[in-house]
Amino acid sequence: MSDTDRAWIEISRGNLAHNLSELQRLSGPKSALMPAVKANAYGHGDILTAGILYGAGIRDFCVATVDEAIRLRKAGISGQILILGYTAPDRFRELMHYELTQTAVDFSYVGMISGYCIKADAGKKIRVHVGVDTGMHRLGIPYDRPELIREIWGLRGLDVTGIFSHLCVSDGTTEAEERYTNGQMSRFRRVTEYLHMSGIRGFQTHIQGSYGLLNYPGYSCGLARPGIALYGCLSSQNDQVKADADLRPVLSLKARIASVKELKAGESAGYGLTYTAGTDRKIAIVTAGYADGIPRSLSNCGTALVRGRKVPVIGRVCMDQLTLDVTETPGAEPGDEVVFIGRSRTDDGKACDTAVLTAEDMAQTAGTITNEILSRLGARLKRIEME
Repeated sequence: MSDTDRAWIEISRGNLAHNLSELQRLSGPKSALMPAVKANAYGHGDILTAGILYGAGIRDFCVATVDEAIRLRKAGISGQILILGYTAPDRFRELMHYELTQTAVDFSYVGMISGYCIKADAGKKIRVHVGVDTGMHRLGIPYDRPELIREIWGLRGLDVTGIFSHLCVSDGTTEAEERYTNGQMSRFRRVTEYLHMSGIRGFQTHIQGSYGLLNYPGYSCGLARPGIALYGCLSSQNDQVKADADLRPVLSLKARIASVKELKAGESAGYGLTYTAGTDRKIAIVTAGYADGIPRSLSNCGTALVRGRKVPVIGRVCMDQLTLDVTETPGAEPGDEVVFIGRSRTDDGKACDTAVLTAEDMAQTAGTITNEILSRLGARLKRIEME
């Protein structure tokens, strides 16, 4: 069975490498990149993506969960893997075994990690990056408690190798949003300066994600954590950024036409019969649905590409299939490639420069952001590495 017999994802190695270079340029010569490969690398395939990045020289990665980190380790990814979220105490032994770096989500939590290390008496330490809450009010120790942060360096069993924070409105362009972001970065800098003045040095720092790099390239830490931008997207179609960055989409989402049939005027199609033909139409049944990550909210309003032409989604998106109106697409037939994200081909097999749909397009129509669209792409979609 072919990887492209039903529905699949194509990953452009060249575009990923290009985006990596662009973001490294923005981060500056003194900063390294720590790509976010959580949520299956935003739907792109974590092992595939991390492997490409590792081959390009990346040695720092961040994920959301301990299981994501272990998957990368077992796939041969060495270097630092930072877990940005919470890991349950009964899995601390895996942090030690796989040499993972855990976020100190608050002070009591890091105390539990220390207690585990002391009790285990394994002669090994657990690596920690201290989360600092600079205003997002999610995970981390409050920035105005620097003395508490300093205490972590004195806890037994820990190898504290970094501190970091999260920017919450760095994608915004209003004066208030810029002021808040600058305030967060200033608070973070004050914490690092306090630690330096306390004699604590040699730790890594990071606060910028994708929009931190794209909108505040002048601010530099030792690391930066690009996510959505690395994959060649912005979160929303109308987002504006300050940096001049040439980002290229890494992912294409495709499927096949399974059947083509006639729908007579007045006939309805799909669950709930939500679409009724006003005139005779030619419809195509496509081998992808919401279990593959195509939002059900695209029912009767989504768009796909067939033979270089944009065609509408009609009726409800089903779990495994959906229906397109291909009346205006001469020659559409079973086996034809259908593009939901990416570039279509014309009848002669050539890429069509004008027939392109982006993840931003899909997100806009579905009423969400590209981060959600991409990260929810289904596991049964084969990820295929392309040039």
